[in-house]
Amino acid sequence: MMQNQVDQTDFHRARKRFGQNFLVDQNIIEKIVASIAPRREDNLIEIGPGRGALTAPLLDRCPNMTAIELDKDLAPILEQRFCQRYPDFTLFQGDALKTDFNRFAVPGRPLRIVGNLPYNISTPLLFHLLEYQHQIQDMHFMLQKEVVDRLAAAPATKAYGRLSVMVQYFCGVQPLFTVPASAFRPAPKIESAIVRLIPHRNSTCLAEDIKQFSKLVNTCFQLRRKTLRNSLKTFLTAEQLQQIPTDLSLRPENLSVFDFVELSNQVVALNG
Repeated sequence: MMQNQVDQTDFHRARKRFGQNFLVDQNIIEKIVASIAPRREDNLIEIGPGRGALTAPLLDRCPNMTAIELDKDLAPILEQRFCQRYPDFTLFQGDALKTDFNRFAVPGRPLRIVGNLPYNISTPLLFHLLEYQHQIQDMHFMLQKEVVDRLAAAPATKAYGRLSVMVQYFCGVQPLFTVPASAFRPAPKIESAIVRLIPHRNSTCLAEDIKQFSKLVNTCFQLRRKTLRNSLKTFLTAEQLQQIPTDLSLRPENLSVFDFVELSNQVVALNG
């Protein structure tokens, strides 16, 4: 790799509107790559490669990977740095939030998605990716530690909420390790963490109407200080509420993912 190609990334300043904080700690980079354990035959997609700190070691192990970069100034730097050395590397300049991930589908090679997700779009991007969970083998993300705590939260805890229920419905959540602010340039004001998400296969906990389930969970946590009875007034009549076997004096934070699925299915049945 030519020295002048590497040095060009030093002239690219992190952009606040893109939520850019570039990972520079080599020990952390190696630890992340080891957690991902990429293989040559993987269908690996990196979201937001930035200056390519993770891209380089990932490409060494999976030279046919794909990267999606929003920043129009970074895209040509990444192309110059990697495309000649790795002819099977594909770079898409675009917004991952608007990307149809079906375009990367290859029969027999499920998607493995990785990325240092900007804090300002992490939650909507996670919900976008959940739409493709049947195509995905696993996901490894660097996120704000607070977000990882919410992803993995158990019922009856402060961090437990809509994000916890919806992501845990679709995926197993495995927090891996924290990443200090000093590992980035510029250093953010918060800690980050690495999380592994593995979509469920053959789950016995199934919502009969996923849109209804999502709407129910969202409504309940918008009124998280209220009882379930208050939230369910949006979906059921007073007479129908009397037919719900769930204890409606509970608050949303007291229900497990399974409980929410059961409650959603009860609402669907009553409105059928």
